[in-house]
Amino acid sequence: MQFLDPALDAYSETHSGIEAEYLRELTEETHRNVQMPQMISGHLQGRFLSLLSHLVQPNIIVEIGTFTGYSALCLAEGLAKGGMLHTIDIDPWLPEMVNRYVEKAGMKDRITMHHAAALEVLPKLPAPFDLVFIDADKQNYVNYLNAVVDKVRPGGLIIADNVLWSGKVLKPEAEQSDQTKALRAYAKAVNEDPRLKAVLVPLRDGLLVARKVA
Repeated sequence: MQFLDPALDAYSETHSGIEAEYLRELTEETHRNVQMPQMISGHLQGRFLSLLSHLVQPNIIVEIGTFTGYSALCLAEGLAKGGMLHTIDIDPWLPEMVNRYVEKAGMKDRITMHHAAALEVLPKLPAPFDLVFIDADKQNYVNYLNAVVDKVRPGGLIIADNVLWSGKVLKPEAEQSDQTKALRAYAKAVNEDPRLKAVLVPLRDGLLVARKVA
């Protein structure tokens, strides 16, 4: 799926830092062997996530939705010394692939994988969270928000992917799928929460970046 004119996309990537070799290999293997490879974050979004992580310098990152691990590897780049990224996914087939690339990146001491439903794992994770990245089943986005918002420290970030949903969020309500309605409900919940200040960044399929203020 192409979210930006290919020439502009290539120009943006050229001016967005160097993509590590293991990330390029991960992208190639994802497109070669995994269904729905467009779900991977990719170079441009990955560099943006890495930038946000470096700015926050988190001790604890929580990622809801691992897929093949690209976003986890990018987010983990900004961890504070001794920090940990907890990534959660229920997919039974991809952990071996993710583990290989975590090892290639030299991040086995910085990334912990959890293979269970996120709403079961989240209450067990050490808090406060410094950064949360939500990129999983869209119908549960509001539930994930409710599960993490009180655990995020003031100044921490909650980032949600796919909030533009290829433009489908603008369709008339009668034409919206359950996923589209869930994403609109998530954006509304974030916007109306007095604890959060948010900016919707139209990068790739849309990132809603919310800062915890209280």
